[in-house]
Amino acid sequence: MRRPTPLPAPDQGSPDRDPTPDRGVEAPVRQVGPPRRADAPVEENAADRDDHLTAPLMPLWVSSPPRIDEPADIPVGEEEAPVGVREVWAAARARRRALRAEVRRFTARQRRRRMTWIVAGSALLLLVLGTLGVAYSPLFAVQQITVVGTSTLDSASVETALDGQLGTPLPLVDSSAVKAALVKFPLVESYSLEARPPHELVVRIVERTPIGSIQTPAGFTLVDAAGVALSTAPQPAAGHPVLTVTGGLSSPAFSAVGTVFRALPDDIRAQVTAIAATSPNDVTLTLGSGGTTVVWGNADASPLKAKNLAAIMTARPGARSYDVSSPSTIVVR
Repeated sequence: MRRPTPLPAPDQGSPDRDPTPDRGVEAPVRQVGPPRRADAPVEENAADRDDHLTAPLMPLWVSSPPRIDEPADIPVGEEEAPVGVREVWAAARARRRALRAEVRRFTARQRRRRMTWIVAGSALLLLVLGTLGVAYSPLFAVQQITVVGTSTLDSASVETALDGQLGTPLPLVDSSAVKAALVKFPLVESYSLEARPPHELVVRIVERTPIGSIQTPAGFTLVDAAGVALSTAPQPAAGHPVLTVTGGLSSPAFSAVGTVFRALPDDIRAQVTAIAATSPNDVTLTLGSGGTTVVWGNADASPLKAKNLAAIMTARPGARSYDVSSPSTIVVR
């Protein structure tokens, strides 16, 4: 597009310009030739008339400056160049670039916050994936199995039974396979698994507590307080009392015997050679080779009865009978 041509500034120093111009008033006509006498008759000829009609007019100027928005002088025969499609597209692209720059400037803080969250989330995800990948890799495979908590049970036998878990990554240890291997050991009451990276698997075992041997058609079966058969032999197991219970292993009398035996202190428990019960209310213990009898009664308040029995045996040793069926009144014979 062509730039408009500026308007010409008025000539302030022109001597021919009327100092007091007036819009629409013609400038005075200058006389051509010698001055005319005052008394000479006025004559007009064609030349004078032509000079009067054709005399050039002085330029007149308005008192106010020209307006800026007035169209510029355009030479005759010339027109403004048309705007092409390329220029329009260039202007549109420039406008879009400027708009995008403004949007980026006003959203810079939000974009920085979003980028911080993205970086933190990506780092956390990579950390989790890396940890899982390493944990489930052969770098954390089981190479050693340690069995703890056994006293009667042979720990080496348990470790041999769990050899199938060697080489397995610690998070992938099969608990069902471990349970199937430990079921073969009746002395195992409960167990727990503990992983010690990078290569150790710890098996913590709680053994069943045998309370005595009960006579069965197959011989003498060592049982715990729940009636679980631990072993069977022709003779009673050494170090365990012989149980004489009416009603068998599922009777209330047997439950009372188990509760009483587990409440005894270790030093008194080691002296028990026999336990008899015909009902839950007449549990009787036999201590030592001398045959000292302890009348216990029912299994109620067994911890208190055990405490009183230990105290009276210390105060009155060698008695033939102790009756603690009533915790508040102890009878010694």
